[in-house]
Amino acid sequence: MPALLRRFLGVVFVLLGVMLLIFIMLRIIPGDPVSVLLNEHVNPATVEKMTESLGLNKPLPEQFFSYLLGALKGDLGKSYYMRKPVTALIMEAFPYTLLLTVLSAAFAWAFGIGTGIISAIYNNRLPDYIFRGLSLFGISVPVFIVALSLQYFIYFKLSLLPLTYNGSLQSMILPAIALGWNSAGSVARLTRSSLMGELEAPYIDTARAKGLTTRQAIVRHGLRNAMLPVITMMALQLSSMLSGAVITESIFSISGMGKLALTAVQTRDMPLLQGTVLFMAFVISMGNILADVINTILDPRLRV
Repeated sequence: MPALLRRFLGVVFVLLGVMLLIFIMLRIIPGDPVSVLLNEHVNPATVEKMTESLGLNKPLPEQFFSYLLGALKGDLGKSYYMRKPVTALIMEAFPYTLLLTVLSAAFAWAFGIGTGIISAIYNNRLPDYIFRGLSLFGISVPVFIVALSLQYFIYFKLSLLPLTYNGSLQSMILPAIALGWNSAGSVARLTRSSLMGELEAPYIDTARAKGLTTRQAIVRHGLRNAMLPVITMMALQLSSMLSGAVITESIFSISGMGKLALTAVQTRDMPLLQGTVLFMAFVISMGNILADVINTILDPRLRV
Protein backbone atom coordinates (compact mmCIF):
# COMPACT_ATOMS: atom_id res chain seq x y z
CA MET A 1 0.00 0.00 0.00
CA PRO A 2 2.72 2.59 0.78
CA ALA A 3 4.34 1.87 -2.61
CA LEU A 4 0.99 2.28 -4.36
CA LEU A 5 0.36 5.51 -2.46
CA ARG A 6 3.75 6.82 -3.58
CA ARG A 7 2.83 6.06 -7.18
CA PHE A 8 -0.41 8.03 -6.85
CA LEU A 9 1.49 10.94 -5.33
CA GLY A 10 3.89 10.73 -8.25
CA VAL A 11 0.94 10.96 -10.65
CA VAL A 12 -0.19 14.16 -8.90
CA PHE A 13 3.22 15.77 -9.46
CA VAL A 14 3.28 14.58 -13.07
CA LEU A 15 -0.12 16.14 -13.74
CA LEU A 16 0.99 19.40 -12.12
CA GLY A 17 4.07 19.40 -14.34
CA VAL A 18 2.01 18.69 -17.45
CA MET A 19 -0.43 21.44 -16.53
CA LEU A 20 2.34 23.97 -15.99
CA LEU A 21 4.20 22.97 -19.15
CA ILE A 22 1.21 23.18 -21.48
CA PHE A 23 0.15 26.46 -19.84
CA ILE A 24 3.55 28.04 -20.48
CA MET A 25 3.84 26.67 -24.03
CA LEU A 26 0.46 28.04 -25.05
CA ARG A 27 1.42 31.48 -23.76
CA ILE A 28 4.86 31.74 -25.38
CA ILE A 29 4.04 30.52 -28.89
CA PRO A 30 3.27 33.29 -31.39
CA GLY A 31 -0.34 34.26 -31.99
CA ASP A 32 -3.29 35.53 -30.03
CA PRO A 33 -6.35 33.31 -29.37
CA VAL A 34 -8.61 36.37 -29.45
CA SER A 35 -7.36 37.23 -32.95
CA VAL A 36 -8.19 33.68 -34.05
CA LEU A 37 -11.71 33.91 -32.64
CA LEU A 38 -12.39 37.35 -34.07
CA ASN A 39 -11.84 38.76 -37.52
CA GLU A 40 -8.39 40.28 -37.96
CA HIS A 41 -9.99 43.60 -38.99
CA VAL A 42 -12.26 43.82 -35.95
CA ASN A 43 -12.34 46.92 -33.78
CA PRO A 44 -9.44 47.00 -31.25
CA ALA A 45 -11.94 47.89 -28.52
CA THR A 46 -13.79 44.65 -29.20
CA VAL A 47 -10.52 42.69 -29.00
CA GLU A 48 -9.71 44.34 -25.68
CA LYS A 49 -13.16 43.63 -24.32
CA MET A 50 -13.01 39.95 -25.30
CA THR A 51 -9.49 39.63 -23.86
CA GLU A 52 -10.79 40.96 -20.58
CA SER A 53 -13.85 38.70 -20.60
CA LEU A 54 -11.64 35.63 -21.14
CA GLY A 55 -9.30 36.67 -18.32
CA LEU A 56 -6.30 36.88 -20.65
CA ASN A 57 -5.41 40.37 -19.41
CA LYS A 58 -4.56 39.08 -15.92
CA PRO A 59 -0.97 38.29 -14.86
CA LEU A 60 0.17 34.82 -15.92
CA PRO A 61 0.65 33.49 -12.34
CA GLU A 62 -2.89 34.55 -11.51
CA GLN A 63 -4.21 32.86 -14.66
CA PHE A 64 -2.38 29.63 -13.82
CA PHE A 65 -3.50 29.41 -10.20
CA SER A 66 -7.04 30.24 -11.22
CA TYR A 67 -6.93 27.39 -13.73
CA LEU A 68 -5.34 25.07 -11.14
CA LEU A 69 -8.04 25.77 -8.56
CA GLY A 70 -10.72 25.18 -11.18
CA ALA A 71 -9.12 21.89 -12.24
CA LEU A 72 -9.09 20.64 -8.64
CA LYS A 73 -12.85 21.20 -8.60
CA GLY A 74 -13.31 19.44 -11.95
CA ASP A 75 -13.73 22.71 -13.86
CA LEU A 76 -11.33 22.87 -16.81
CA GLY A 77 -12.72 26.14 -18.11
CA LYS A 78 -14.89 26.95 -21.09
CA SER A 79 -13.96 26.37 -24.70
CA TYR A 80 -13.29 29.59 -26.58
CA TYR A 81 -14.35 28.09 -29.90
CA MET A 82 -17.25 25.76 -28.97
CA ARG A 83 -18.61 27.91 -26.14
CA LYS A 84 -19.15 24.87 -23.92
CA PRO A 85 -17.49 23.64 -20.71
CA VAL A 86 -14.30 21.73 -21.50
CA THR A 87 -15.20 18.97 -19.02
CA ALA A 88 -18.49 18.36 -20.83
CA LEU A 89 -16.75 18.24 -24.22
CA ILE A 90 -14.22 15.72 -22.89
CA MET A 91 -16.95 13.54 -21.41
CA GLU A 92 -18.71 13.54 -24.79
CA ALA A 93 -15.57 12.66 -26.76
CA PHE A 94 -13.80 10.25 -24.41
CA PRO A 95 -16.19 7.27 -24.84
CA TYR A 96 -15.35 7.18 -28.56
CA THR A 97 -11.61 7.27 -27.89
CA LEU A 98 -11.98 4.72 -25.09
CA LEU A 99 -13.85 2.32 -27.36
CA LEU A 100 -11.29 2.81 -30.13
CA THR A 101 -8.38 2.31 -27.71
CA VAL A 102 -9.89 -0.80 -26.11
CA LEU A 103 -10.58 -2.42 -29.49
CA SER A 104 -7.12 -1.44 -30.76
CA ALA A 105 -5.45 -2.82 -27.64
CA ALA A 106 -7.48 -6.03 -27.86
CA PHE A 107 -6.41 -6.54 -31.47
CA ALA A 108 -2.78 -5.58 -30.81
CA TRP A 109 -2.36 -7.73 -27.73
CA ALA A 110 -4.29 -10.77 -29.02
CA PHE A 111 -2.54 -10.75 -32.39
CA GLY A 112 0.87 -9.79 -30.98
CA ILE A 113 0.93 -12.29 -28.12
CA GLY A 114 -0.50 -15.06 -30.29
CA THR A 115 2.01 -14.60 -33.11
CA GLY A 116 4.85 -14.17 -30.61
CA ILE A 117 4.05 -17.50 -28.95
CA ILE A 118 3.81 -19.27 -32.31
CA SER A 119 7.13 -17.77 -33.40
CA ALA A 120 8.82 -18.97 -30.19
CA ILE A 121 7.40 -22.49 -30.53
CA TYR A 122 8.35 -22.77 -34.21
CA ASN A 123 11.69 -20.99 -33.88
CA ASN A 124 13.57 -20.63 -37.18
CA ARG A 125 10.83 -22.43 -39.08
CA LEU A 126 8.32 -21.18 -41.64
CA PRO A 127 5.67 -19.85 -39.17
CA ASP A 128 8.41 -18.00 -37.31
CA TYR A 129 9.69 -16.35 -40.49
CA ILE A 130 6.17 -15.33 -41.55
CA PHE A 131 5.18 -13.79 -38.21
CA ARG A 132 8.53 -12.08 -37.73
CA GLY A 133 8.04 -10.47 -41.13
CA LEU A 134 4.53 -9.35 -40.19
CA SER A 135 5.75 -7.87 -36.90
CA LEU A 136 8.53 -5.98 -38.66
CA PHE A 137 6.02 -4.70 -41.20
CA GLY A 138 3.75 -3.55 -38.36
CA ILE A 139 6.52 -1.61 -36.64
CA SER A 140 7.77 0.02 -39.83
CA VAL A 141 4.54 1.28 -41.44
CA PRO A 142 3.01 4.56 -40.12
CA VAL A 143 -0.55 4.63 -38.80
CA PHE A 144 -1.94 6.79 -41.62
CA ILE A 145 -0.55 4.45 -44.31
CA VAL A 146 -2.19 1.44 -42.63
CA ALA A 147 -5.47 3.36 -42.27
CA LEU A 148 -5.59 4.49 -45.90
CA SER A 149 -4.57 1.02 -47.13
CA LEU A 150 -7.33 -0.62 -45.11
CA GLN A 151 -9.88 1.83 -46.47
CA TYR A 152 -8.74 1.17 -50.03
CA PHE A 153 -8.63 -2.63 -49.92
CA ILE A 154 -11.37 -3.46 -47.39
CA TYR A 155 -13.93 -0.83 -48.42
CA PHE A 156 -13.27 0.19 -52.03
CA LYS A 157 -12.06 -3.19 -53.32
CA LEU A 158 -13.89 -5.72 -51.12
CA SER A 159 -16.77 -3.64 -49.66
CA LEU A 160 -16.59 -5.59 -46.41
CA LEU A 161 -16.58 -2.85 -43.77
CA PRO A 162 -17.72 0.80 -43.57
CA LEU A 163 -15.35 3.49 -44.79
CA THR A 164 -15.82 5.79 -41.78
CA TYR A 165 -17.38 5.57 -38.34
CA ASN A 166 -21.19 5.58 -38.47
CA GLY A 167 -22.06 4.72 -34.87
CA SER A 168 -21.94 0.95 -35.25
CA LEU A 169 -19.39 -1.38 -33.67
CA GLN A 170 -18.65 -2.82 -37.10
CA SER A 171 -17.42 0.56 -38.33
CA MET A 172 -14.84 0.59 -35.48
CA ILE A 173 -13.03 -2.50 -36.78
CA LEU A 174 -10.91 -0.77 -39.42
CA PRO A 175 -9.86 2.12 -37.10
CA ALA A 176 -8.99 -0.39 -34.36
CA ILE A 177 -6.79 -2.44 -36.70
CA ALA A 178 -5.12 0.69 -38.09
CA LEU A 179 -4.34 2.07 -34.65
CA GLY A 180 -3.30 -1.27 -33.14
CA TRP A 181 -1.19 -2.56 -36.04
CA ASN A 182 2.05 -0.92 -34.91
CA SER A 183 1.60 -2.04 -31.31
CA ALA A 184 0.85 -5.60 -32.42
CA GLY A 185 4.25 -5.81 -34.11
CA SER A 186 6.08 -4.59 -31.01
CA VAL A 187 4.17 -6.98 -28.73
CA ALA A 188 4.88 -9.91 -31.05
CA ARG A 189 8.62 -9.26 -31.13
CA LEU A 190 8.89 -8.78 -27.36
CA THR A 191 6.74 -11.85 -26.62
CA ARG A 192 8.91 -13.99 -28.87
CA SER A 193 12.20 -12.76 -27.41
CA SER A 194 10.93 -13.13 -23.82
CA LEU A 195 9.71 -16.66 -24.44
CA MET A 196 12.94 -17.62 -26.18
CA GLY A 197 14.81 -16.49 -23.06
CA GLU A 198 12.48 -18.45 -20.77
CA LEU A 199 12.97 -21.62 -22.83
CA GLU A 200 16.59 -21.70 -21.68
CA ALA A 201 15.66 -21.42 -17.99
CA PRO A 202 16.24 -24.48 -15.72
CA TYR A 203 12.60 -24.79 -14.71
CA ILE A 204 11.64 -25.45 -18.33
CA ASP A 205 14.08 -28.38 -18.40
CA THR A 206 12.53 -29.63 -15.15
CA ALA A 207 9.04 -29.40 -16.67
CA ARG A 208 10.20 -31.34 -19.71
CA ALA A 209 11.81 -33.98 -17.49
CA LYS A 210 8.42 -34.45 -15.82
CA GLY A 211 6.91 -35.34 -19.19
CA LEU A 212 5.62 -32.03 -20.53
CA THR A 213 6.13 -31.16 -24.17
CA THR A 214 7.81 -27.89 -25.13
CA ARG A 215 4.45 -26.36 -25.97
CA GLN A 216 2.93 -27.41 -22.63
CA ALA A 217 5.96 -26.12 -20.71
CA ILE A 218 5.67 -22.74 -22.45
CA VAL A 219 1.95 -22.33 -21.86
CA ARG A 220 1.89 -23.60 -18.27
CA HIS A 221 5.16 -22.15 -16.97
CA GLY A 222 7.16 -19.97 -19.36
CA LEU A 223 4.37 -17.70 -20.57
CA ARG A 224 3.61 -16.28 -17.12
CA ASN A 225 7.19 -15.09 -16.56
CA ALA A 226 7.62 -13.97 -20.16
CA MET A 227 4.55 -11.75 -19.92
CA LEU A 228 6.04 -9.38 -17.31
CA PRO A 229 7.95 -7.12 -19.76
CA VAL A 230 5.15 -7.51 -22.31
CA ILE A 231 2.54 -6.16 -19.88
CA THR A 232 4.78 -3.19 -19.09
CA MET A 233 5.12 -2.45 -22.80
CA MET A 234 1.36 -2.80 -23.34
CA ALA A 235 0.68 -0.20 -20.65
CA LEU A 236 3.17 2.19 -22.23
CA GLN A 237 1.58 1.60 -25.62
CA LEU A 238 -1.60 3.24 -24.36
CA SER A 239 0.16 6.59 -24.69
CA SER A 240 1.09 5.92 -28.31
CA MET A 241 -2.45 4.75 -29.04
CA LEU A 242 -3.93 7.91 -27.54
CA SER A 243 -1.54 10.10 -29.51
CA GLY A 244 -2.08 8.04 -32.66
CA ALA A 245 -5.82 8.48 -32.21
CA VAL A 246 -5.46 12.05 -33.50
CA ILE A 247 -4.64 10.73 -36.97
CA THR A 248 -6.90 7.69 -36.86
CA GLU A 249 -9.95 9.59 -35.67
CA SER A 250 -9.44 12.25 -38.33
CA ILE A 251 -9.18 9.67 -41.14
CA PHE A 252 -12.22 7.67 -39.99
CA SER A 253 -14.30 10.70 -38.84
CA ILE A 254 -14.51 9.67 -35.18
CA SER A 255 -15.46 12.47 -32.79
CA GLY A 256 -13.07 11.42 -30.03
CA MET A 257 -10.32 12.98 -27.95
CA GLY A 258 -7.88 13.07 -30.84
CA LYS A 259 -10.22 15.02 -33.07
CA LEU A 260 -11.09 17.29 -30.12
CA ALA A 261 -7.40 18.04 -29.51
CA LEU A 262 -6.86 18.70 -33.21
CA THR A 263 -9.74 21.19 -33.22
CA ALA A 264 -8.24 22.90 -30.17
CA VAL A 265 -4.87 23.26 -31.92
CA GLN A 266 -6.38 24.59 -35.14
CA THR A 267 -8.50 27.20 -33.34
CA ARG A 268 -5.92 28.07 -30.66
CA ASP A 269 -8.49 27.07 -28.03
CA MET A 270 -6.28 27.14 -24.93
CA PRO A 271 -8.75 25.80 -22.32
CA LEU A 272 -9.79 22.94 -24.61
CA LEU A 273 -6.21 21.98 -25.46
CA GLN A 274 -5.11 22.22 -21.82
CA GLY A 275 -8.04 20.05 -20.77
CA THR A 276 -7.51 17.33 -23.38
CA VAL A 277 -3.77 17.09 -22.71
CA LEU A 278 -4.29 17.00 -18.95
CA PHE A 279 -7.01 14.36 -19.20
CA MET A 280 -4.96 12.12 -21.50
CA ALA A 281 -1.95 12.46 -19.18
CA PHE A 282 -4.15 11.30 -16.30
CA VAL A 283 -5.44 8.28 -18.25
CA ILE A 284 -1.92 7.28 -19.29
CA SER A 285 -0.63 7.59 -15.71
CA MET A 286 -3.47 5.38 -14.45
CA GLY A 287 -2.61 2.82 -17.13
CA ASN A 288 1.00 2.68 -15.93
CA ILE A 289 -0.12 2.15 -12.33
CA LEU A 290 -2.47 -0.63 -13.48
CA ALA A 291 0.44 -2.31 -15.25
CA ASP A 292 2.49 -2.24 -12.04
CA VAL A 293 -0.38 -3.80 -10.09
CA ILE A 294 -0.79 -6.58 -12.67
CA ASN A 295 2.98 -7.22 -12.61
CA THR A 296 2.94 -7.65 -8.83
CA ILE A 297 0.09 -10.13 -9.18
CA LEU A 298 1.96 -12.16 -11.78
CA ASP A 299 5.29 -11.96 -9.95
CA PRO A 300 4.96 -11.84 -6.12
CA ARG A 301 8.70 -11.04 -5.84
CA LEU A 302 7.95 -7.49 -7.03
CA ARG A 303 5.83 -6.84 -3.92
CA VAL A 304 9.02 -6.80 -1.86
